[in-house]
Parts: sequence; structure tokens; C-alpha cells
Amino acid sequence: MTIKITKPLQGGTIGAIASKSQAHRLLICAALSSKESQVNCSEKNNDINATVRCLNALGALIIYESGVFSISPIKTPIRGERILDCGESGSTLRFMLPVVCALGADAQFRMGGRLPSRPLSPLYEELMAHGCAISPYGMNPLHVSGYLKSGRYTMPGNISSQFISGLMFALPLLSGDSMIMITGDMESKPYIDMTISALKDFGVVISQGRHSYTVKGKQHYTPGKTVDVEGDWSNAAVWLCAGAVGSGELTVTNLNMNTLQGDRKILDFLECFGARVNRGDDCVTVMRGELRGIDIDAADTPDLVPVLAAVASVAKGTTFIRNAGRLRIKETDRLQTVTAALSSLGADIIEAKDDLIINGRSRLNGGTVVASNDHRLAMLGALAATVCDNPVTITDADAVNKSYPEFFSDFAALGGIAEEVI
Repeated sequence: MTIKITKPLQGGTIGAIASKSQAHRLLICAALSSKESQVNCSEKNNDINATVRCLNALGALIIYESGVFSISPIKTPIRGERILDCGESGSTLRFMLPVVCALGADAQFRMGGRLPSRPLSPLYEELMAHGCAISPYGMNPLHVSGYLKSGRYTMPGNISSQFISGLMFALPLLSGDSMIMITGDMESKPYIDMTISALKDFGVVISQGRHSYTVKGKQHYTPGKTVDVEGDWSNAAVWLCAGAVGSGELTVTNLNMNTLQGDRKILDFLECFGARVNRGDDCVTVMRGELRGIDIDAADTPDLVPVLAAVASVAKGTTFIRNAGRLRIKETDRLQTVTAALSSLGADIIEAKDDLIINGRSRLNGGTVVASNDHRLAMLGALAATVCDNPVTITDADAVNKSYPEFFSDFAALGGIAEEVI
């Protein structure tokens, strides 16, 4: 689908959609529990649907109705080969692969889009070293069998926090104790903290050391009260950034100001840029100020880089976005595609090894953003239209369905006009 934006969003108030990062975690914990439970989640998207499909394929029964997931847990042992369709969701694959190994299921993981080429190493090697048989790296589907063994697992901290989270879901199910050793610098630690919090909600405890996590075996997932999925700061950041660069104020509601979500840091970044940010109990209002270039360390917040780059493109002076190398293994090589997208609209942006260097201009021209089936790029195009003198066309705009199916409806609710090009 190709969308043409002829009028940028004007401002107003919008509610944050449910956090897919938290939804993945809570649904997995619920499916591994000893009894039925419920998860309140105001919206679904393609990635959440992928995790639900995989859990159902393992024998859970997950039904969504009126904003509530009702989950009947997986029953073990699991007999026969199971087909797990991950779609294009990297989170689903990386979380579910260790879980399947811990359950001893014979399974095929089917992957769409760029997912088969996205890295699984060193998680792949660690699972193989601890008792599992996995088909050769890069195959699609990926066949998995055998039982995971407890023990010592070593993971680098700078490749994917999802590898570590996947092990945290799996290792408590094993008969023995395990330890996850972290080598190098830990990046995206807030996502690890979210996993530990979700596990705690279901009675599973992870002990944290300086460079390690200790996981006791023979733990039992036990649901307590119904749990709620928070509003999503990653997607809310698009609207908050629009308030920072636009002419009207923009308010996002349904936000937990005490969240563990790392992308809450968008508020700090916008204030450093010079935007006016007003915090409420569960909402944030952002208005444009005198924007100036800043220095950003993106190690813990890589999903914010596209929208931060858009803000930087119209901030006076130079912005440096550093430590963003992991963007190269997302749905696209986002260092490359963000540079191409903003350049096509007239921005002065340079792609370095793991960084972006952006020299701000007063306005951008407009043009075409090739989203390359990447939801963050499609949203970037809609945000950038706010500072463009001419219309913005976005190809593969339906990529927003991955995380935010109602994105363009909300864009229209904020005063923008985005029409499908036939």
C-alpha cells in the first residue's frame, strides 16, 4: 500500500496503544502458567498475533475478546510435531525458541520477510550446546527438537537483549539451576528489566549479579490477579516528536510515567533538543521550542532512532546519534534506510559506522519515503511530513500493521490527511 500525505497532522490528544513488548512477555508467562489467566490489552498487532499463534500451536488456548486475552496454559508433555508461524516477528522467534527447547517440543519455526536472515547467533549455538538439535543456521523453516539442559549460558550484552529474555523464560522450567553470563557492555537493559518484571508477576524469580543472572530451576509460573498491558512508549514517541517539530501542541494519554520501558527516555531527549515537555500523571504534552542539535547515545533505545533523526533534521546545528549499530539487524538496516528516507525528503544526514550525523535545516522539501516493509520507516515518513513543504508519499505504508494497525486512523484524528494511492 502506498500512502500520500497531503496535510500533516495538526496536534491534539491521542491515547497510547498497548505495548507489544510487554504483551509478548505477559502472554508467554501466562501460557506457561499452572492455571488460566487474563491479560488486559487494548489492541493487537501482527507481532502480538504471531506470539499468540505460536503459543496456541504448542497447546495453549488464547482467545481475545473486548480488549482481553483469556489464556488456558500449555499442557505438557507436548506430543507430535508443532508448526510455529512467527510471521516477521523477531521477538516471537527469539523468545519462543528457548521456550520450545525447554518444553522438549518437536517444532518447526516458520519465518517471513527478512526474519530468516536476522541473526540467531550466539543463542543458536548455546541451545545446541545444551542438548537441543536445530536444523542448519539460516534454514526456513527451522526445525527444533530435544530437551534443553540447565547450566551456564554465555551471551554478549550488545547483540540482542531478546536472546537473554528468551533464556529467562525457558530456564526456570528446567530441573537444575542455570546462570546467564553477560560479556561486554549490556545494551537495551530496560528490556531485560521488563522481562524480569513480567516473570515476577507470575511468581518466577531471577537474581541479578554484576555481569550475570542466576535462574533457579523447578520454578512454577503462577498467575495472580489479571495483569494489564501498559501504553507503548515506542509508538507514542512518534506523536510526541510530532509535537516537538509541529506548530500545535500534542498530548499522549495512557502512559505509565513510572514504566520500565526504556523508550520513556524520549522525554529527556526532546527536552535536550529544546522542546517544551509537560508531564502529567498518565499523559505528556509536547510543544515546539527552539530546537538545537544534541549528542544521543542510542545503545538502550535503538527503536527511537528513526523519530529522533526526524527531529534532528530540523534542529539547529548538528546532532550525533551514536552506538546504533544494532539497527543494522532490524526489519531493515535502519542506519541505511533512515538515512535514505530522510535524505529523500531533503535532510542533511550522514551514515557512519554505528552512528548518524545530522545537520539541521529549517524545513524539509518532501518527496517519497521507501518504507521497505519496515513499520518504523513508514511512521518516520508520516512524522517527517510535519516539517515538509510538499506532500510526502510512503511506499509499503501497510508495514505499520506490524506494531500499530490504526496508525493512519490516529494520524487523521490528529488533523492529518493521508490517502491511499491507487
